[in-house]
Amino acid sequence: PLLSMLIPSQTSTQAARMESNIRINNPADISVIVIYFLVVLAVGLWAMYSTNRGTVGGFFLAGRSMVWWPIGASLFASNIGSGHFVGIAGTAAAGGIAIGGYEWNVVTMPEYLKKRFGGKRIQVYLSVLSLILYIFTKISADIFSGAVFIQLAIGLNLYLAIIILLAITALYTITGGLAAVIYTDTLQTFIMVVGSFILMGFAFAEVGGYDDFMRKYMEAIPSNISYGNTTIDAECYTPRRDSFHIFRDAVTGDLPWPGLVFGLSIIALWYWCTDQVIVQRCLSGKNMSHVKAGCIMCGYLKLLPMFIIVMPGMISRILYTDVVACVVPEVCQQYCGTAVGCTNIAYPKMVVELMPNGLRGLMLSVMLASLMSSLTSIFNSASTLFTMDIYTKIRSRPSEKELMLAGRAFMLLLIGISIAWVPVVQSAQSGQLFDYIQSVTSYLGPPIAAVFLLAIFCKRVNEQGAFWGLMVGLLTGLSRMIAEFAYGTGNCVTPSNCPFIICGIHYLYFAMILFGVSTIVILAVSFMTKPIPDVHLYRLCWSLRNSKEERIDLDADEEQDKADERDEESGNLKPGCFKKAYNWFCGLDQQKGPKLSKEEEEALKKKLTDTSEVPLWRNVVNVNGIILLTVAVFCHAFFA
Repeated sequence: PLLSMLIPSQTSTQAARMESNIRINNPADISVIVIYFLVVLAVGLWAMYSTNRGTVGGFFLAGRSMVWWPIGASLFASNIGSGHFVGIAGTAAAGGIAIGGYEWNVVTMPEYLKKRFGGKRIQVYLSVLSLILYIFTKISADIFSGAVFIQLAIGLNLYLAIIILLAITALYTITGGLAAVIYTDTLQTFIMVVGSFILMGFAFAEVGGYDDFMRKYMEAIPSNISYGNTTIDAECYTPRRDSFHIFRDAVTGDLPWPGLVFGLSIIALWYWCTDQVIVQRCLSGKNMSHVKAGCIMCGYLKLLPMFIIVMPGMISRILYTDVVACVVPEVCQQYCGTAVGCTNIAYPKMVVELMPNGLRGLMLSVMLASLMSSLTSIFNSASTLFTMDIYTKIRSRPSEKELMLAGRAFMLLLIGISIAWVPVVQSAQSGQLFDYIQSVTSYLGPPIAAVFLLAIFCKRVNEQGAFWGLMVGLLTGLSRMIAEFAYGTGNCVTPSNCPFIICGIHYLYFAMILFGVSTIVILAVSFMTKPIPDVHLYRLCWSLRNSKEERIDLDADEEQDKADERDEESGNLKPGCFKKAYNWFCGLDQQKGPKLSKEEEEALKKKLTDTSEVPLWRNVVNVNGIILLTVAVFCHAFFA
């Protein structure tokens, strides 16, 4: 009888706690959210109306007409998803500012490798691997983190929140193409930065300024540190002594400094130089100066997360210590629905508790903006990879319209798989979302980084070397990743049983080892096999980048056949009014230009491959690059 009396009281306490979190139920917040979504849809529809989405180049590369500021904003918005707001702030709440070091590193990429090496197997393998990485790290992590925020703010069921978000996101990505994505990203970057700065101001005002922030963080210890007869070890709930240092001990640090300098550089090389989501934005640039300026603008924006995400995440631990820093599994389960820890709710919790009406709605819009901008970017890039690199291997001569439909259908499949993976994300890496994302990337990304780096800077590397380097790297990385998922990553309270030789090496160190192994295999196999003649490598390698000679592509005949056939649409029937409207909405109205003469084709080709710059703007961009590098080095030194 006593037990039956206790159970209802526990349930009612939990219900009351959840009820207190449902804060976005007033007219001001709801109005802001509704207005925000109407503006986003209006921008997406405007992009649909004003750009040609009826060709592969128009839909996937925005017609290669983008100027620098939307490119920079889109790069930033694509990178800073809701996974950053939830994941980075959560890791900061648990371990301090070192996670900020991640933010200060300064048509498709597989198609480039096909031109560089010839053959199909590398192109197909990389496309498939990129899609797997999108599902495991990007889409499911972003969906989960966005849903955590909505669950906390509105009280919706996790999966209902996910479905509503995805419906809106898919609507303008599936219809609008890259131009819609880039323009909505530009709007959302502005909202993200402004909203985050406002929250940072509220957070520092609440905690009493920077000095009080540093002192109080070190004292933020939860009150409940035992369960049953077990008292939890002090290191599990006490803030780290090196919390305010980026560079941490090489052996005992949670982010060891050699891993942060070298391991992170390898992951950054993979992400910023070879990842389709990022590179696709650069390929949409009007010319080389606009591409470089967009990257530098993104670099300046990337200096902000330390101050607008990391530090507010740490302040959340100070203000809501018992919730954010909980260590007792049963207590954590009550607060946030997962037993391994509640650091992931650090940022959302602060938004819901600190912000006044109206601004709280704006911040929910910011989180939804970051989630949607990342998802739209990933959906667009993933469908590009599937359509151009995989579908064209299944169907040898697809029409342009068929390619567009295949890309959109594939987006729907991606969404389904990603939702199914959300429960795994929820409990991985001690409940710290950002650690989960970076660890999976460290196991699968370094071999790709090695291949791209050597493909550009070492012309002696050939297809056999690149392929076997990728295969050895994949097997090595998968062995670690599968073991980690099989044993579980555990946490401080309940450590994993995974053997030290498999899971004991920090994931950033593992990335360095994997990169080294892949590089050795690529070079060894390449030097034991035939080199690729220079005639196939003009303007594909660094040493031949300024060559004016005509390049003969390794698969030139096959490419020409595809180009000739793709233009041939079956039937000449004129569509009716309904069909025209449907085709326009879905971007399937193929707005064919006039047939180009041989001379016009050559002139267009020359324009698209021209990398020359106006000297004035080249110098402006280069000087800004040096300034940005100097500021980044200063920030690392200041917080070292």
